[in-house]
Amino acid sequence: MRKATIYFNGILAGELTETSDRKYLFRYDDDYFNDSAKPAISLTLPKSQQEYHSDYLFPFFFNMLSEGSNRMTQARLLHIDEEDHFGILLATAQKDTAGAITVKPISK
Repeated sequence: MRKATIYFNGILAGELTETSDRKYLFRYDDDYFNDSAKPAISLTLPKSQQEYHSDYLFPFFFNMLSEGSNRMTQARLLHIDEEDHFGILLATAQKDTAGAITVKPISK
């Protein structure tokens, strides 16, 4: 099982988990969820519920990944399987992302 904390403009917004059976869970942090002034991190992950489950990496996070030759180069340089979407997300979305969201791996 792999986990990451999700930050919105540097503020802890939630946690993303890849379970052992390669399913995904996103859960808003309690403080973030209960603060009505803080926006949802995505239109597809509204704050109408605190927890979301998916059989695949949520499209919002998948769309943060590079494509084509850039993805192949990243995977090769990072020694990560090109099909390991979560692994590439953990390795590449920690800073300087194209948006307000950053993803920081949680060490075991």
